[in-house]
Amino acid sequence: MVGVTQKSRPLAVFDLDNTLADTAHRQRFLERKPRDWEAFFAAAPKDPPLAAGVALARESAEECEVIYLTGRPERCRRDTLDWLAAQGLPEGRVFMRGNGDRRPARVTKLEILRRLARDREVRVLVDDDELVCVDAERAGFTVVRARWASSSEALKEAQEGEGRT
Repeated sequence: MVGVTQKSRPLAVFDLDNTLADTAHRQRFLERKPRDWEAFFAAAPKDPPLAAGVALARESAEECEVIYLTGRPERCRRDTLDWLAAQGLPEGRVFMRGNGDRRPARVTKLEILRRLARDREVRVLVDDDELVCVDAERAGFTVVRARWASSSEALKEAQEGEGRT
């Protein structure tokens, strides 16, 4: 793109878990009581990529700056950055949940989307969490629902009820 700076490009915002990364192999850690959060996040580096999400991120990078917006806690940053690089995903800023932040994903993600939209056009949010998608649409954002991964009731409950991912 000749003459277009990164700062003027619109943003394409991508969730990670069950949007770009297949978490099915680590769902078992959330199906127990109590949930084993340490094991759940420790297994994230082994997530296989989701081809549909990865392709959409790469395609979006042609016109947009790609941003990653995840409910993963900040303590997972190094593993997350390594995983993104290993998958050949576009470089981009990564916004993560504070380690002690237990608000629902729909609250934390919408807060960040609104902050991003103050200075830049947010062209699209790609996320698998239906509540995040509904709230983002209500706030005026364009949303693509990532329906290419198996849904997990345990993960949905954790995202909304426990504010963990």
